[in-house]
Amino acid sequence: MSEKHPVIAVTGSSGAGTTTVKNAFEHIFHRENIKPLVVEGDSFHRYNRAEMKKALEEFAKKGKNLSHFGPDANHFDLLAETFATYGRTGKCKRRYYIHSDAEAVEHNARLNANYKAGEFTPWETISDKTDLLFYEGLHGGVVDGKIDVAAYTDLLIGVVPIVNLEWIQKIFRDNAQRGYSAEAIVDTILRRMPDYVNYITPQFSRTDINFQRVPTVDTSNPFIARDIPTPDESFVVIRFRDPAKFNTDFPYLLNMIPNSFMSRRNTIVVPGGKMGFAMELILAPIIHGMIEKSRKAKSSKVKAAK
Repeated sequence: MSEKHPVIAVTGSSGAGTTTVKNAFEHIFHRENIKPLVVEGDSFHRYNRAEMKKALEEFAKKGKNLSHFGPDANHFDLLAETFATYGRTGKCKRRYYIHSDAEAVEHNARLNANYKAGEFTPWETISDKTDLLFYEGLHGGVVDGKIDVAAYTDLLIGVVPIVNLEWIQKIFRDNAQRGYSAEAIVDTILRRMPDYVNYITPQFSRTDINFQRVPTVDTSNPFIARDIPTPDESFVVIRFRDPAKFNTDFPYLLNMIPNSFMSRRNTIVVPGGKMGFAMELILAPIIHGMIEKSRKAKSSKVKAAK
């Protein structure tokens, strides 16, 4: 953890509300005049798209599972090193995983290269002055043996739908965008389950704040669902591991967010459509305080050097 160079990690599985989270943080960074160093979780995958396909076949021959949720398909060590290095120095290395042809065009123009979708850009040392590191991905709070990524975060946020909703979103996305059959998607879910249980789920006991989307419609059989529950058909359960750590003002939040209520002493429930608004209300003062401490610490160091 670092006072001068804070690390904020948002961890959660795909379909957890990525766009809402991204928008909320962009609004906060803009208002607070914060320059973040953005690090994407996919950049720490061990294999590119073609390599992953081959590795899946090799693991299957040995009777082993391989998934993007677990350590065999990721560089947890490099992720921990990235967080630790930035916390010490305000600098680190970064690369990108290219998801689409559009992203390939963007990175090729920047690097004067010819990378394709499914490949990685080279690691680059980022030495620009930034106010904090912002990570979004699957493993911002992962722990694997001696590797403890969570230990290097100053603010760890979990964003996750309940598992049936997560499966519904995956089935719809993989079918619509990738053309996968329902049977193939279910096979993928089953293959990933051990890593999900051992590496994804435990993170949400380490997070400072969790945002969990819970549908208010029947999702008891996600494999036959005909549509994805909308935000207005959901609640968001927001749990604070230690409300005193951030001086959380629950009466203020209840007053600001219509139809919200407390379900436990450290948990507030808000309408699904208010998730982004709630994130900004809760996280803006926390991040403001972190940046104020960071700037004071940096200023004190400069004065001491003189």
